[in-house]
Amino acid sequence: MTNQTPHAAGRLERILAYMVAGVVGLSILAFLAVIIGTAAGAGADNGFGQGVWPVVLALPLFGLPLGFLLIIALMVMTALRRAREARQNRE
Repeated sequence: MTNQTPHAAGRLERILAYMVAGVVGLSILAFLAVIIGTAAGAGADNGFGQGVWPVVLALPLFGLPLGFLLIIALMVMTALRRAREARQNRE
């Protein structure tokens, strides 16, 4: 039997994973803040057009696609690392 020890993720993979979690988590929190703000009446009389609300409204528009791209980059990096490890184990 072969000795299969799981390889720890590299530094860049960990950074990407934390970036995905942070960007997507912050976008979801912003989305929930908009829902709660709308229910509380903050959107009345153009309330979402002033203060911090424009940033909160735009965050999910940019954060979720960025999180998707980061997930794809993380998957590609992991697949390349696994292929490289498999090639080294075969030799």
